[in-house]
Amino acid sequence: MASCEPSGGGLSAAGLLDPDPHEDAVLAALHARLAAEAEPAGLLDVAYTVIDSPVGRLVLAATDAGLVRVAFECEGVDTVLQDLSTRISPRILEAPGRLARPAAQLREYFDGTRYSFDLDLDLRLTAGYRRTVVEALQGIGYGHTATYAGIAALTGNPGAVRAVGTACGRNPLPLVIPCHRVLRSDGTTGGYRGGPAAKKILLDLEAAA
Repeated sequence: MASCEPSGGGLSAAGLLDPDPHEDAVLAALHARLAAEAEPAGLLDVAYTVIDSPVGRLVLAATDAGLVRVAFECEGVDTVLQDLSTRISPRILEAPGRLARPAAQLREYFDGTRYSFDLDLDLRLTAGYRRTVVEALQGIGYGHTATYAGIAALTGNPGAVRAVGTACGRNPLPLVIPCHRVLRSDGTTGGYRGGPAAKKILLDLEAAA
């Protein structure tokens, strides 16, 4: 990474690092205009936004078909966006308007006033048996839990416990599709894409309802 050393032209390193509020406002306005014009012109394939939550910042992404990705900050925002660009389309842009409904429903969930989600979902990022598992997860209601073994049996593959764990770990829509409600057979929480602390927060939130 290049260092910000003074260039001798009267600019200090501090001056280079200090944000210019006017410039930031102009850039924000240009970005908002680009986002507003890109979608009706058919130039926006993936819209995304970043929201705060009790489990850290979340990246939400949507296509025309629906919500396609919910990612935790620990996954790396740039990494998530690059993956979406590679797997879906490079025409990706921060456009909170398309994500307004998912963002609002997630905030209601964290506030304890929403027990299920009513959203169009795009499941193109999962396929095969993993998709079968992801679809089965949608049947686990708020405040309830299942086991990896139970999900394996439900999907007609009682020996596929490890594959169920992998499918849960790669669930592209955590929170909305509740892989956090799947536990080990001994009652321990098991792994989670957002980390064990996040899984405990979600389980405690639902248990308190």
